Amino acid sequence: MRPKCVNRIAAMIAALLAIVLAGPAWASDTGEPSFAPICHFASDDNLELADVVQGSSQWICEDRKWAANQPIAWLRFDAESWEGEERPRFFFSRIARFEAIDMAALDKDGSFRSVSHLESDGQPFGKGPVFQLRLPDVTQDTQSIFVRIQRPHSVPLLTEARLMHFPEDADWSQVEVMLLAMVVGMLVLPLLFDISFFVVLRERFVALHAVMVVAMITYVTFAGGLISVFVTLPVSTIAIIGPLAWAIGCGVSALFLAEFLEPGSQSRAMQKLTIGTGIWCMLVPGFFALQLHTTQAIDDRAYFYAFLPVIFVITAAIGEALWRGSRAAKFIAIAWAPIILASIDRLMRGLGAYVGPSSLDQSLYLATGFEVILISLAVADRFLALRRERDEAITEARTLERLSVRDHLTGLMNRRALDDRFVQYHRDGYETFALFDLDHFKRVNDSAGHAVGDSVLKTIALTLNEDDDTLAFRLGGEEFVVMLRGEDGERRIEQLRQAITLRVARAVPELKQLVTASVGLLQAPYDSIPKIRFADLYRRADMLMYEAKELGRNRIVSERWQGFSARSDDDRRQIDRRRDEQAA
Repeated sequence: MRPKCVNRIAAMIAALLAIVLAGPAWASDTGEPSFAPICHFASDDNLELADVVQGSSQWICEDRKWAANQPIAWLRFDAESWEGEERPRFFFSRIARFEAIDMAALDKDGSFRSVSHLESDGQPFGKGPVFQLRLPDVTQDTQSIFVRIQRPHSVPLLTEARLMHFPEDADWSQVEVMLLAMVVGMLVLPLLFDISFFVVLRERFVALHAVMVVAMITYVTFAGGLISVFVTLPVSTIAIIGPLAWAIGCGVSALFLAEFLEPGSQSRAMQKLTIGTGIWCMLVPGFFALQLHTTQAIDDRAYFYAFLPVIFVITAAIGEALWRGSRAAKFIAIAWAPIILASIDRLMRGLGAYVGPSSLDQSLYLATGFEVILISLAVADRFLALRRERDEAITEARTLERLSVRDHLTGLMNRRALDDRFVQYHRDGYETFALFDLDHFKRVNDSAGHAVGDSVLKTIALTLNEDDDTLAFRLGGEEFVVMLRGEDGERRIEQLRQAITLRVARAVPELKQLVTASVGLLQAPYDSIPKIRFADLYRRADMLMYEAKELGRNRIVSERWQGFSARSDDDRRQIDRRRDEQAA
C-alpha cells in the first residue's frame, strides 16, 4: 500500500467531519407536530386498561422515574396537546421489544374506544428507528388517550413515544436519513481496505477490524432504522439485531485493541483484562440484547450497566498504552473519544437518567463512522510500518542467504550451494565436473603474505567464472570446483588450468613464483547416470586430483563415467529450454 492510500483515508475523515458539521444546518423541521405523553407510570399485571381510564392517582407528570423494568408501562396523552392541530391517528415510538400495546381514547362523556396490538403488528418505516401503530378513533370529544405497554424492554420506547396525524412526517427528516445512509456508505470503503490489507498482511488485527466494521455497519443500519428503507422486517428482529451488533462490535473492538497495540504497549495483566473484557462484552450485553420476555424486568438496565466495565477497561488500556509511548494508541484515543462520549450519553438515556430526542443518536452514528474511518487510517499506518519491517526482513534474509551460499572472499558460490543445487545443475546439462587444487599454495602465503594469497584466490575466481556455460565454486582454502555444460569439456578445463598461471602472473606482479593447479576431472553424462550424487562425484574427482599431484602436479587426470539409463525426450527438451532461458 502506498502513502497516497493513507491520504485518501485522511480525505475521507475530513469529508465525514464536514458532513458532521454541516448536518445540523441541513436538517429541517418535520413540518407536522408530534405530541408527547403528558404523564406516565409503571405497574404490575393486575392493573387493566379500563381501571386506568376510569381514573388513577399513580401518574407521574414529569420527565423522571421512567421505568422499563415493570410488567406494564402506562402513558397518557391529553387533548390539550393537539388543540388547534390535526387530531392524531397513529402512535409511534422507538423500536424496542414488547409483548402487546393496548390503547384507549377517552371521550368527555366517559365513554372510550380501545384497540389492542401485538408486537408483530408494529410497522417499522424509513423515518428513523421507529415503528407505528394505529390509534382508536380520535374525535373532537376525545379528551385523553391511554397507552398500556406490556413487557417494555427499553426506556426510550416510553420516553420517545409520540402521537401524530401523518406518520410519514414522524421523527427524522429526510436529510437526517440521508446523512445516516452516507455514514453507512462511507463505512464500506474501510471494509474493502481491510480485505486488501489482510490479503497482504494476514494479520489478525486486520481481520478483527473488518469484523468491527461489519458490526458497526449492521448497528447503524438497524439501530438507525435505515434497514426499513430497503426491506420490511418485524419490530422484534430490528430491535434485537441493532443492540446485538453493538455488543459484538464493542467486544471485537476490545480484542482489536489488544491485538493492534505494539508489543510492549500493554502489561501482560492489562492485555488479559482487555481480551477478557471483549469476551464479556459479546456474551453478557449480547445476551441481554436478545430481550427475552423472561428477562424483561432486568435486561434493559443490565444491557447498559454491562457496558460500564467495558468503557472503564478500554479507557484504562488506552491510557496505559499512551503512557508507554504507543503510536497506535494515539490513533485509537482520537478515534474512540467521540464514540465513548456518545455511548455514555446513549447509556444514560437508556437508563432513564434524562430524556432526549432520538435525533441524539445521530451523534453516536456519526461518531461510529468517524471511529471506523480513523481506525482504518491507523491500520493503514500500521500496514506501512509492518510492510517496511517485512521488506527489511526479506532484504536481510536474502542478504544472509546470499552470504550463506557465497564465499565472502571470492564471491563464488560455496560448498553449500553446490550441495543444494547439484542435482539441478546436472539435469541442466552441466556434465563435466573438475576439482582444482592449487599446487604448493602454502608457499605463496608463507613467502608473500596472506594479502597476496587473497589476491591470487580472487584472480583465480575471475578466471574460472568467465563463461555462461561455466559454474565455479570455491570449496575452501585453495580448492575450487568447475562444472561445464557443452562439448569439449576436457579441452576447456585444460584452457582454464593454463589460464590460471598467466592471469595470476599479470594480476599479482609482486608474486615471484608461478601458480599452477592440479585437476581431477570427471565427465558424467546425465543420459548415463541421471541419479548420481555430488558426494560420489566429489570423492572420485578428489582421487583423480591426488593422482595428478602424484604424477608431478600441474596437470589433469580425467575419467569418463558410463551407465545404463537413457535420457528421455522430455528431459532433453527441458535442458534445451533451460539453456535458451539462460542464454537469453
